[in-house]
Amino acid sequence: MVRVLERLGCEVFYNPKQTCCGQPAFNAGYLSECRSVAQKFIGDFAPEDPIVAPSGSCTGFIRNYYGDLSLPMNPKGGKLTIQHQVYEFSEFLVNVLGVTTIDATFYAKATYHDACGALRECGIKDAPRKLLRQVRGLELVETPDCEVCCGFGGTFAVKFEPISVGMGEQKVLNAIAQGAEYIISTDLSCLMHLDAYIRKHKHPIRVIHIADVLASRVKPNVPYRKIN
Repeated sequence: MVRVLERLGCEVFYNPKQTCCGQPAFNAGYLSECRSVAQKFIGDFAPEDPIVAPSGSCTGFIRNYYGDLSLPMNPKGGKLTIQHQVYEFSEFLVNVLGVTTIDATFYAKATYHDACGALRECGIKDAPRKLLRQVRGLELVETPDCEVCCGFGGTFAVKFEPISVGMGEQKVLNAIAQGAEYIISTDLSCLMHLDAYIRKHKHPIRVIHIADVLASRVKPNVPYRKIN
């Protein structure tokens, strides 16, 4: 993600002390702990700079729920405006920078998975596809269930494992049925869940984050485990 942003002329600063946005604690009902983590998150970033995240899930949580946490003023001064600072990576490229064509090459047939955080929390659907359609060598195909949840859902995957696995299985098998070699998404949580199912069952398909696709220029694009 940093390579792509710098290639487009952005000056990127990464704070190595940054931590979680607080969503796992919030979803599990630990509101006090969530407030503590969220307050630290706010203090980790300059109040005037856009915050770009390779995750629609984190972005959606900050935008939609930080206002309900009764957090104090930004410790660096000014009112809490972080909901308006944070952007998911692909929407930042398209909607803020006005970029739809990246100098990227990725020779593969792939399908795009609409992660719930990006689609439902942020309304992001077109931006990733606009970027992917301009990648040289990439054949993008749609699956009939592209907007259906992959089944991860954080603690849902633990509390309702059989349902979660079944949803992931459907997502993977539908992608394979379209002849896809890769499943691309904006969220690593979805990709982690799907990859676990793929590896366990040795399916001939891989997962990849959209940032890795857009950062690729030659073939092979990124090192991957060989699938037998």
